[in-house]
Amino acid sequence: MTPRVITSRDNPLLVRLRKLAQTPAAYRKAGQVWLEGDHLCRAALARGVPVPLALGTEAAFDDPALQPLLAAAAEQVLLPAPLFAGISGLESPATMGFVLDLPAASAPQDGLATVVLDGVQDAGNVGSVLRSASALGARQVLALQGTAALWSPKVLRAGMGAHFNLRLVEGLTLADLDALHLPLVATSSYASAVLAEAALPAPCGWVFGHEGQGVSAALMQRCALTVCIPQPGGEESLNVAAAAAICLYESARRAGQ
Repeated sequence: MTPRVITSRDNPLLVRLRKLAQTPAAYRKAGQVWLEGDHLCRAALARGVPVPLALGTEAAFDDPALQPLLAAAAEQVLLPAPLFAGISGLESPATMGFVLDLPAASAPQDGLATVVLDGVQDAGNVGSVLRSASALGARQVLALQGTAALWSPKVLRAGMGAHFNLRLVEGLTLADLDALHLPLVATSSYASAVLAEAALPAPCGWVFGHEGQGVSAALMQRCALTVCIPQPGGEESLNVAAAAAICLYESARRAGQ
């Protein structure tokens, strides 16, 4: 298929893509997601995600390693390198990207190993939690209101493809968790139960909260169990993404026993 060539910065498609790439929550209104770079694009294809549109520079279309990725899209667009760089939100722009349809909004699904994000605001932390969740066997991530936009470009980059292996639901309230008939587990430095020794339910919903304030009191009251992660080095607390990786690993370790 011969790609369509765009040479004007004011082309409506490029105007729309700049918003998708540079505004964290623009995907919600547009109903589409921007993936930049071959790693994320490969991850989407590996999970069977349909690709309506691929964009690439001349260098990308001439690269044998990238040609199959571009060809997987229903439509291809060729851009001069400066125009592609104008879309990118990266200091060192890639040479290709995909435009995907945003997955349809869904509701929490019962019975799945789950992560609940309560106001985690840093996009890098959110993406890292998603990556750990995918790698360590969680199947669903539920984001309460106040959490960073799950499909924003920064979260996508930090997630490294984890989005396409998880059921993601965002914009939830505490009441929405009523449909989730799973025991919730949170971490607390004040908990008497130690993670490695606690009787962890399986499956469960691991709850992780705001970087500074932690899990809200209202959500903590819903938790069936709170555990602490020993820190013999004496730090006051762990980064939320690090804590999530430790907790999810412990659940995965026990599931494999």
